Amino acid sequence: MLTHINKQGDPNMVDVTEKQVTHRTATARSVVALPAEVFELLAGNELQSKKGPVFQTAIIAGIMAAKKTGDLIPLCHPLGLDNCNVTIRINEQQEVEVDCTASITAKTGVEMEALVGASIAALTIYDMCKAMSHDIVIKETKLISKTGGKRDFKRS
Repeated sequence: MLTHINKQGDPNMVDVTEKQVTHRTATARSVVALPAEVFELLAGNELQSKKGPVFQTAIIAGIMAAKKTGDLIPLCHPLGLDNCNVTIRINEQQEVEVDCTASITAKTGVEMEALVGASIAALTIYDMCKAMSHDIVIKETKLISKTGGKRDFKRS
């Protein structure tokens, strides 16, 4: 059943009036594949571009975006997040993994906030590195886990 469609088939915001307030968290991940010529510029855990420190800027962009999710996605509830954390690391496949974890104590969850945060951080990496190469691929964005609400979820 689609929760954003009413009985008449029209879009509507989910009514959370009767839901319980619980602590809710969500973590999402975006994976960015950088070409060798960009990856070679990685110094320690940071990339520098003419626009500045890439990962640090992406972290700030991801947090800002997560806070604006209700303005960006129709029918999302506007939420005042309790916390939002974006981390960036290089995985074993030499790809950039961007994780965004959002949390709130509320009647609705923060999956979309985590997904938006990870997505915008990944897009910021693309934007800051595109002058070096357009062969950057944002491979995937997915929910990793969520807690609170009706049911918890953890991707295996």
